[in-house]
Amino acid sequence: MKILTWRGVVNIVVMVGAIIYLLPTFNANIWPHKKINLGLDLQGGMHLVLEVQTEKAVETTIERTVDDLKQELRKKDIKYLGISSGIAKAEGSVLDKVSTAASSSGKNTITVELQGEESLKSFNTIVTQSFNDFKIDSTTTEGEKHSVVLSLPDKESLNIKKMATEQALETIRNRIDEFGVSEPDIRLQGENRIQIQLPGVKDTKRAKELIGRTARLNFQLVDETGNVDAAIKGTVPPGDELLYQLDVNKNSDSTNKVPFLIQKKVLLDGSTLTDARVQIDSQFNEPYVSIEFDRKGARIFERVTGENIKKRLAIVLDKNVYSAPVIQDKIAGGKARITGNFTMEEATDLAIVLRAGALPAPVKIIEERTVGPTLGADSIRMGLIACVVGGVLVIIFMIIYYQWAGAIADIALVANLILIAAELAAFQATLTLPGIAGIALTIGMAVDANVLIYERIREELRAGRTVGASINAGFDRAALTIIDSNVATLIVAIVLFQFGTGPIKGFAITLSLGIISSMFTAMILSKSIFQYFVSVRKISKLSI
Repeated sequence: MKILTWRGVVNIVVMVGAIIYLLPTFNANIWPHKKINLGLDLQGGMHLVLEVQTEKAVETTIERTVDDLKQELRKKDIKYLGISSGIAKAEGSVLDKVSTAASSSGKNTITVELQGEESLKSFNTIVTQSFNDFKIDSTTTEGEKHSVVLSLPDKESLNIKKMATEQALETIRNRIDEFGVSEPDIRLQGENRIQIQLPGVKDTKRAKELIGRTARLNFQLVDETGNVDAAIKGTVPPGDELLYQLDVNKNSDSTNKVPFLIQKKVLLDGSTLTDARVQIDSQFNEPYVSIEFDRKGARIFERVTGENIKKRLAIVLDKNVYSAPVIQDKIAGGKARITGNFTMEEATDLAIVLRAGALPAPVKIIEERTVGPTLGADSIRMGLIACVVGGVLVIIFMIIYYQWAGAIADIALVANLILIAAELAAFQATLTLPGIAGIALTIGMAVDANVLIYERIREELRAGRTVGASINAGFDRAALTIIDSNVATLIVAIVLFQFGTGPIKGFAITLSLGIISSMFTAMILSKSIFQYFVSVRKISKLSI
């Protein structure tokens, strides 16, 4: 009689594999594999729900199109009297004034006022060739003056919003990955919301600032001819904006706001950045952020610095001036630095958001929860106590009611728990407090299959069949019932995982893994143990 059957080989392979995956949870130096991930409710951390302001992405698209239109019209030498959008405010210039019709045309429109029939024909050609995302809604003619209204179709607007949310998701994921959070959970929630769970995060304020920063980097010239004092009082020159630089005095821990008149025209933005690193200034021993552009950005930066020598170039991030150095010479090579009396932490976070890229639209925190590590430890302890107490009671019951056969069911139960833990580690699933509840439920369900089998075996023994025949008949006849009931439960668990959120998913994960493991331990592992005693130990009487 062969001692090692195919069931025995399967049992050995599965259990050894489970132990290999489970050991790193207890000692990370044993095997090069990740341990079981604990959810936010078990190890503490931060839960955020962000809402992407997708309307801002549409507005940005409109504003950028207005700027592109102006450049294209000037390049083609087409006469126009004004260009306006539904979201723009009057700039005050003669050529770029905003007509009052814009405000009544809707938010997703651009109104262009042209002079002459030839200008109108040339403009229509430009729109068809280069701005086909927009459609011409209407053209109004008064003598030589033509007013053309462009609109952004609803389909394009929805696409911009969808892309903004997806890009925001990827940008935030990149920032968190560089921040060093272990096993974050970042996912879309609805059309324009992002759910973020950061287990183990203690500095919640820093994490929120890092996640929520738009990080829109621009290089703009300082208007040194304008009157800053008048701008502070409300009279901002046309084409300028009033921005501030935060000057932090580290000795007194005070902050001063230094006003700057900045030209609105963006000479170069952060879209061409390829790298951002923290460096230490050898002269002042202070950290700064070194940035590097791609080829296109390097060419633009070289041209901008070459054309504006002895002028001040402001480095603006999210409408805050970080520095405004005087350009001494043309800068080639595509490298620059951002200074601003940073601490090492501030410089590091700035480098992270610049490397990860700017958010396409601002985000707003609409839900925030923080779980302390103490509460997480209490949750683990109480959850484990519940599982242990439940398991011990089940083990005692099985031994009392089924005697020696109950001990085999208890061995299968312990193996089942080992398999669940190993599967959590192998699939990198996250164990949550509802997940522990799922394990507690699985403990009861795991012996349920053994109960069905044992009752069948008892019937066969009462009918006078031998021990071996009774065991085989018990397993064979109960198999279909066990499969039906477990598959039905597994389908429900899969549906819960697919359509549930948060705690429901955590419960569904461990329930699904528990069902699969219990079917294996009840129908293969338990039967192998019975066959060993019948075939090898030659038992003639079964204590059940």
